[in-house]
Amino acid sequence: MVMTHSPRAATMPKPKNTIASSSHTYIVQANHLAKPPQFDTLDRWYASMVMTHSPRAATNSSSRIMYTYDTVMHGFAVGLTRDEARALTRIHGVLAVHQERVSLTQTTWSPTFLGLGPASGAWPQSGFGDGVIIGFVDSGISPAHPSFNDAGLGPVRPSWRRKCATDGTISCNRKVVGAASFVYGADGRLLSPVDTDGHGTHVASTAAGSDVPGASFEGFAKGMTTGVAPKARVAVNRACDVGCPDSALVAAIDAATRDAVDVLCVALGKEGTARPLHDDVVAIALFRAELRGIVVVVPGGNSGPRPSTVSNVAPWVTTVGAATVDRVFPAKLNLGNGLVLIGQSLYSVRADGRRSVALVKSNCSEPEDLTPDKVMGGIVVCRELSGELVAAARASRAGAAGLVAVDGLERFASAVPSLPFSLPGVVLAYTEAKMLEAYMASTAYPTASLTFACDTATGDSRAPIVAGFSSRGPAQEVEGIVKPDLVAPAVNILAAWPALPDGKDFKTMSGTSVASAHVAGVAALIKHQHADWTPAMVRSAMMTSTRTTDNDSNDILDSGVDVSQGNGTAATPLVAGAGLVNP
Repeated sequence: MVMTHSPRAATMPKPKNTIASSSHTYIVQANHLAKPPQFDTLDRWYASMVMTHSPRAATNSSSRIMYTYDTVMHGFAVGLTRDEARALTRIHGVLAVHQERVSLTQTTWSPTFLGLGPASGAWPQSGFGDGVIIGFVDSGISPAHPSFNDAGLGPVRPSWRRKCATDGTISCNRKVVGAASFVYGADGRLLSPVDTDGHGTHVASTAAGSDVPGASFEGFAKGMTTGVAPKARVAVNRACDVGCPDSALVAAIDAATRDAVDVLCVALGKEGTARPLHDDVVAIALFRAELRGIVVVVPGGNSGPRPSTVSNVAPWVTTVGAATVDRVFPAKLNLGNGLVLIGQSLYSVRADGRRSVALVKSNCSEPEDLTPDKVMGGIVVCRELSGELVAAARASRAGAAGLVAVDGLERFASAVPSLPFSLPGVVLAYTEAKMLEAYMASTAYPTASLTFACDTATGDSRAPIVAGFSSRGPAQEVEGIVKPDLVAPAVNILAAWPALPDGKDFKTMSGTSVASAHVAGVAALIKHQHADWTPAMVRSAMMTSTRTTDNDSNDILDSGVDVSQGNGTAATPLVAGAGLVNP
């Protein structure tokens, strides 16, 4: 049986597109103790509120109540016009009315990089997180993936409240102990918890994936893949489809809190103007989850390197930034002047770089930028890192010989993502991009060749370095709060992925979502050893035991500033928080 219940929803709602176009979804917080005695249930009181103040709902109000909440808050989500929402704020017992916003979704080596080994350190001391339940609010999960096998795991603890059965769509076991959906499709029906995006599967396996030998992507990063807490259990609440609306997020958090997970990873974040915490309904819900003893871990966002871009800054959550590991997938761009630039790539065909062709500048943003008359036979240089894989596919169809994606914004000054290009392709960091730009400006006929050894290098590069895309403090919403709290591995991390058409079921991903997954796993290790610790105690333990130096015993660097040949500026607390998580 698929666990796709609406959390105490009054009735099955209509799909959102049947609500008047002038309406929006609002989350209404109520004081449940103020319920008038003539209503025997809160659901009927809520329906009466909407019916009274929304003439359109005179005969069908409950069908427009999308969710009701009873754990992290009391209230409901409903489609209203602005005038109707304003009217609800005047009802006795209504505490607040929040207009919904939408959040966005933001391994083989990283556990080793963090010092986790089977015979010593935090893993054996913490029982590999055995028995601890990590909740995930995300895009769902692929429960049949090898990373979620339950070999060697004992029974789930008797106090676990969520029971998961199977109806052929999703199967739970002693590893995946819960899977529910709280997001509706266009037809008004709850979607399956099965992950069709990949983000939720990657995040869950990074935090708590079981051992899978021989994992790789296109032969890169090959080895035993495992989560940070490989014996922890996984409970997933899907709240995302195309975006993650507040109403579904609060419903998913409400259910996870009621189920009493030990750690909750909400690897999502909002873009745009920040709201004060008292008007951030997700922050309020997470506050109530923490009051129930749940350690909440969230990403700091991928909007760096500009200051005051950090998101999820509530002081009661653990906010995580992104850092590199000492594993790279090198590829070479050999310039016509003899200079060799090192970038990264997951292109899986070897090439010796003997044949040079013309370098062709392009915006790469529109189909007309990549037509045969412009790029055939040349190596296309895309001026910004955005939509590289789409651009590569277009360039390949137009007959290009290769593609170079360059970072022109210092977002990846020394920490670039590796991408599985469909034609010979490489990503250059900011420093190398400037060298390429200078060469192309120095000659009327710039040429280059590409070299691919298709190998994985570990231990040679300086790490950790805070990724340029990792959002920085200070926080806009709260003065005096230093965020992020700490950083974790988050660049080119290999983890589980829903099976692709070609059969591949692992993929690399970069972003603070991946960083938060690592920290959620570390929190699970701590909770195994100290089940009675409060969330604040767990957060304090992680922040006071961080690493503040890299593998060369120098200060951790900030790659969002001028980094040249490995020499940059030390990361401040507004960039790296307390440092790299150190289990």
